[in-house]
Amino acid sequence: MERRRFLATAGALGAASTAGCAGLFETDENTSGRGGEPPLVANRPDAVYYPTHIEQMEMIGMGSVGDAKVGLMYSYPHRFWTMESAGTQRVNVQESDAVHLMATLWDGDTGTVLSVGGGLTLSITQDGEAVSGKPPWPMISQNMGFHYGDNYALDGDGTYTVTVRPGSVGARKLGAFQGRFEGLEPVDIEFEYEQATRNSIPYKTLDVQGQKGAAELMEMDMMPTSTVPAQGELPGRVIGTGSSGDADIVATVVEDPSFVDASAYLAVSPRTPYNRVPLPLMGLSATVSRNGSAVYDGGLGEALHPDLGYHYGAELDGVQSGDQVTIAVDTPPQVARHEGYEMAFLDMGAVEFTAE
Repeated sequence: MERRRFLATAGALGAASTAGCAGLFETDENTSGRGGEPPLVANRPDAVYYPTHIEQMEMIGMGSVGDAKVGLMYSYPHRFWTMESAGTQRVNVQESDAVHLMATLWDGDTGTVLSVGGGLTLSITQDGEAVSGKPPWPMISQNMGFHYGDNYALDGDGTYTVTVRPGSVGARKLGAFQGRFEGLEPVDIEFEYEQATRNSIPYKTLDVQGQKGAAELMEMDMMPTSTVPAQGELPGRVIGTGSSGDADIVATVVEDPSFVDASAYLAVSPRTPYNRVPLPLMGLSATVSRNGSAVYDGGLGEALHPDLGYHYGAELDGVQSGDQVTIAVDTPPQVARHEGYEMAFLDMGAVEFTAE
């Protein structure tokens, strides 16, 4: 997929949780001067699996962009996979890469992590001279959830300025989010980079690498990570669940919703197993049949609601217990993936169930 088109389709992501720093990283091995990544696991499963290693991040800084906030972090440069027309494409670390730079955008009131329809861009300068201007990829990782990231070259130790230019949130905004996150302003964030500091970032090889499962999401006081509500916390009536391509799919119906002019609202929430990270940039459609006749047959649009989180939804007359429901995956998530996610969410069949 062409890069700019890929970035331009992003929506907005689900509600996040914040807490004190989780005990995800151990300090029992020497991490200084780390050179290279461990080899990939042989015979990786077609599912979410534990990566070869996890690493902490160095916080660069935060800023305000209109009615949203943005945070910047970096870690070691590392491999990741982009989505292309023929499948995933591995991006290897280049000799010139100094850091993997990551940006997260969120609503300061609710902690909801956002993505932007026009694509978030980063430009790096030093003493007024351009260092890099390539846009980062929207991507998912096991310990950070959804973010924007890429590997970047720097001109050695020194002071750098990163200009973050977010666009507008492209997903349909519902409830308290209606009319917000439009035309977000750029912000400059300055930071000091030292290779020695980067080399001291904690890093741990996992004994369970290659096994089905996922590393825990990082929890931080200063900024959120992206999750969607647990099944039992979704508003409305959960009518069915299923799995497709190792993604969990949860469907709920809100009767007489206050946020749309309709009798009912169907919300479908695809999320990663284990961590409930929302899966953006999908194409979904739904068919609801009653007594052999379709009462709804159409697409599900990207949407954002404070209580539903990031989801795909549509107005309809209602769903009754016993209705036959099919959720079709027309396009799998068009996001880049860190190690552990690159084998999942690719071959995604339809989910069928009888409405509860």
